[in-house]
Amino acid sequence: MSNNKKIKESILIKDEEDTNWSYGYKPSERPTDLYLKLGIINLDKPPGPTSHQVAAWVKQIIGLGKVGHGGTLDPDVTGVLPIGLLNATSSMHYITESNKSYVGIIKLHGKVNKEKIEELFTSLHGKLYQRPPQKSAVRRKLRTREIYKLDLIELEDRNIFFQVDCQHGFYVRKLAHDIGLILGVDAHLSELRRIKAGPFIETESMCNLYDVLKVFNNIKTNSDYSELKNVVLPIESVFINVPKIIIRDSSISSIAHGAALSAPGVLQIIGKFTKNNLVLLSSLKGEAVSICTAQMDYDEILKADKGIVAKSNRVFMNRDLYPRLWRKNI
Repeated sequence: MSNNKKIKESILIKDEEDTNWSYGYKPSERPTDLYLKLGIINLDKPPGPTSHQVAAWVKQIIGLGKVGHGGTLDPDVTGVLPIGLLNATSSMHYITESNKSYVGIIKLHGKVNKEKIEELFTSLHGKLYQRPPQKSAVRRKLRTREIYKLDLIELEDRNIFFQVDCQHGFYVRKLAHDIGLILGVDAHLSELRRIKAGPFIETESMCNLYDVLKVFNNIKTNSDYSELKNVVLPIESVFINVPKIIIRDSSISSIAHGAALSAPGVLQIIGKFTKNNLVLLSSLKGEAVSICTAQMDYDEILKADKGIVAKSNRVFMNRDLYPRLWRKNI
């Protein structure tokens, strides 16, 4: 997601219609098997293992066929590592491409005046050139990445405690190295923790591997699902900051089968967007149907009586959850 700013919850109503509770579920009320298939874990990655290893451990603990993570962290880096389960794995792409925030410690190799460091931190924002480190998973091609905010939280001796909000793919380790070069004393990144990845932050919903192990051991041993939602969130949490188009129940099956959304299927719009922006198609129950590319601006959709308004990129809704009624309304 290119824009992680909080979507203002302004609901624009195009038409009104009630949902049919004979099919579909509120995300928090899905049956356990479906809840897991569309589940997200806001995991606190420990130091030591790779992100891939952590995801593999989650897969083994839960006993699922497929999981995926939302953005690689170096083995010694800790913090927010969203994990998508089964059908929610494809949603991790939108976390990987989202903005990130980190806190860390840069160790200077020599003494530097505090005012000089503060002046440098003030100047380091906007787009910067970076070449990925030698030990990276991508080609070492010069590229630009953006710093949205760089704060010097505390300076103690030669240790700089900082926070950086940045574009996805930004190498904080390279930033530490460059800061040392600019200050003329050399430096290295001694500690780093990710505190935000897209909409996922350090909150009470965050859990560690031991939490996951405890909950799923209890499920396997005692068939006790009472604590499942303490560690697994619904897929909708990935798209909390994405503009939404609320659609009719009768439109859902056609979207789930790959059709584009036409204007008569629209009931409400939450958040403003323009043509080619990402939007989430959502049911009246709050279920994620698919993530789409808007084919019109939001205000054009509100006025449109016909035409394609959004085309799906990835479908999350089970094809058989809603009946095939599209011939009546689309």
